[in-house]
Amino acid sequence: MTKRSPFRYFKTSPEIIRLAVMLYVRFPLSLRNVEDLLHERGIEISHETVRFWWNRFGPIFAVEIRKKRVQQMRAYSNWQWHLDEVFVKINGETHHLWRAVDREGEVLESYVTKRR
Repeated sequence: MTKRSPFRYFKTSPEIIRLAVMLYVRFPLSLRNVEDLLHERGIEISHETVRFWWNRFGPIFAVEIRKKRVQQMRAYSNWQWHLDEVFVKINGETHHLWRAVDREGEVLESYVTKRR
């Protein structure tokens, strides 16, 4: 079974969508600033389009970046991480939140269970 592209119903190319979202997320720019930067490069989109793309594709890009970062960190021989356990209440029930955290404090993965 093939995985469908999340960009399949969009007229704009995935590269432009990725550029717009990354400009907004990576640099301290407003939506209108991203719109202006793209207009300077001949890409005619509105700030609301950038906001929509950010809401739709931001989490997808974040997962990709996190996976690449973990792969790069594993290449280092001194890569260290630790596992944190936190008790959280969800709908009045106590659950265990497990988080794998690297040396810099970046959360690599998280998992919630009812039992230990």
